[in-house]
Amino acid sequence: MRVFQIDGGWSFDHLVLAERPEPVPQAGQVLIRMRAAALNARDLIVPLRGYGRATGELPLIPVSDGVGTVIATGPGVTRVKVGDRVCPTYFQGWIAGEPSAERFATALGGPLDGVMADLVCLSEEGVVRVPDYLTDEEAATLPCAGLTAWSAVAGLAATRPGDHVLIQGTGGVALFALAFAKLHGAHVTVISSSDAKLDRAKALGADATINYQTMPEWSRPGREIAAGRGGYDTIIELGGEATLGQSIKCIRVGGTIALIGVLSGLAPTLPLGAIVTRQVRLQGVTVGHRDGFEAMLRAMALHEVRPVIGKVFAFAELKAALDETARPSGIGKTVIRFEAHES
Repeated sequence: MRVFQIDGGWSFDHLVLAERPEPVPQAGQVLIRMRAAALNARDLIVPLRGYGRATGELPLIPVSDGVGTVIATGPGVTRVKVGDRVCPTYFQGWIAGEPSAERFATALGGPLDGVMADLVCLSEEGVVRVPDYLTDEEAATLPCAGLTAWSAVAGLAATRPGDHVLIQGTGGVALFALAFAKLHGAHVTVISSSDAKLDRAKALGADATINYQTMPEWSRPGREIAAGRGGYDTIIELGGEATLGQSIKCIRVGGTIALIGVLSGLAPTLPLGAIVTRQVRLQGVTVGHRDGFEAMLRAMALHEVRPVIGKVFAFAELKAALDETARPSGIGKTVIRFEAHES
């Protein structure tokens, strides 16, 4: 079967198309023929061994997110059956409960082999069935970006009707957060450096927008927008170093800043006094567990929430898809479609 793997060294030059034997499911395992995969910022970091030892060992099949059809099962499998369409979970070993180092060590696409293979063999505990209304391309985007946004909005921030939520940017996690915040009845502000992207965010349901290129001190208009709440109840923090200080200025007393991305850097200067005296909650978010994934799918199916898809590439075009992820030409998730292939 075809695989993409990082082999012989940690670099994009060592990300190569190769062949591996077809796996055979053992007791409690399922064999999945992949139909689509979706890329995340993480997939630009793994080939460079950006997570150190936690990245895994070579050769490594990259990419965590995808969808496929169960074509065989090992003895004792009861969660799914042949013919079911499923997504692998990002953390194969995090079913429910609190995170732990052991659970975080079970991520697909590093340290465990990911989904850029015609066939993927996993534990039945590490897959979830996906709703029929979603296309393969839409379903493929859910395990990392979708669940990260859900964990932040619905779980850790416990968004309620009437809350004010601010979302930074229009990337994959941001657009999922917009959809889920609106699903929970929140008023949503989106910030971006592009008026065209802000217009698209409005079309997707944003109640207010701020261009931080023309308004560098975006916390000021943000405070005005959320004045009725004393500031934002929740901020989906994706920028990191360059944005966290502004987020603290417009979060309400007792509000939650969901720390998801560090796109602008890792070492912010923080007003600790404001954090302490206003009891601001800085909450890290790292994807989520399988129970959360299935709760997200139930909510999405009830309201027929559809992920936003950007460009679609063929299996052999992985490197071009990674280039698009690094320098997106628009908004929406970059997806890889697995064309039919005889191993």
